[in-house]
Amino acid sequence: MTPTDTTASVEQPRSPRPRRVIVLGATGTIGRATVRALVRRGHEVVCFVRPRAGVGGTLAPEQSTRLLAGATVRFGEVQDPASLRHAGFRGERFDALVSCLASRTGAPRDAWAIDHRANVQAFEAAHDAGVSHAVLLSAICVQKPLLAFQHAKLACEKVLAESGMNYSIVRPTAFFKSLSGQVERVKQGKPFVVFGDGTLTACKPISDDDLADYIADCLDDESRRNRVLPIGGPGNAITPRQQGEHLFALLGRAPRFKHVPVALLDGIIGVLSTVGHMVPALAAKAELARIGRYYATESMLVLDHATGRYDPDATPSAGRQTLFDFYASLVNGAAAPERGDHAVF
Repeated sequence: MTPTDTTASVEQPRSPRPRRVIVLGATGTIGRATVRALVRRGHEVVCFVRPRAGVGGTLAPEQSTRLLAGATVRFGEVQDPASLRHAGFRGERFDALVSCLASRTGAPRDAWAIDHRANVQAFEAAHDAGVSHAVLLSAICVQKPLLAFQHAKLACEKVLAESGMNYSIVRPTAFFKSLSGQVERVKQGKPFVVFGDGTLTACKPISDDDLADYIADCLDDESRRNRVLPIGGPGNAITPRQQGEHLFALLGRAPRFKHVPVALLDGIIGVLSTVGHMVPALAAKAELARIGRYYATESMLVLDHATGRYDPDATPSAGRQTLFDFYASLVNGAAAPERGDHAVF
């Protein structure tokens, strides 16, 4: 795959070899898009979801079934190995597993329970069900692991790579929903918030549908087999300042920025960490603050380990929709952000 692969979101023909695929994490925005992409390609898709799915458990079974049209939906607890095997796989044969599971918060307990343990249990059940190819949705930030959820994802990747199944480990860059949190505040006349001067980081954001096409195509593209696959959206890498400038331009307003020093985050982390030794709830908040600092200071691009620098030119691109296309749809009301737990501000 070359860094300029832009075929992922073009209308795809049916798979030359339709498979029986079980999907985990299907009710998230990326999971739903991936199910649509698999169904379009003619695969027989079975989704295993919680009885009360979605953010805050707001989706009842009938709602999950409607959201996942074209797929068979089964209900159970993905963290329970017995439920996964008996209610999910049901002793049946499958050709492929696609896991879009991800912890909601990234907090240590949540990360090791979902990003690692639930996935590892799924790999074991999938192997016993005859699965020969597993596609795992990971994250590009694991290339510089400083946080609990990154270590959990890396440990999960290692288990899959050593499982004996063929694998495709997909590491996307930033998601549109993660970068859309300030659209409403800017529309309300507030400034766009940046850390430092707004150029500390850059990313190549990818849309849910473009990423879903990329994930689905891993089943047929042998060049993506037994590989770790960083992937971003089309176009050049963009900084937070560029995101803000474009948003103001869409609204026909002069750019206004609020600059937040990274040192402020360091202070918050220090206080929460200290008090967290006595109050566990504050220790969890300290980890969330560390996650925020990571994204405020680290680019979501391929890391050149030799130089320690992020390389936009080495970050592959796929798909057609840009973040600025998405911003335009939000501004004109053609789309509404569905951010779930991906809020930054």
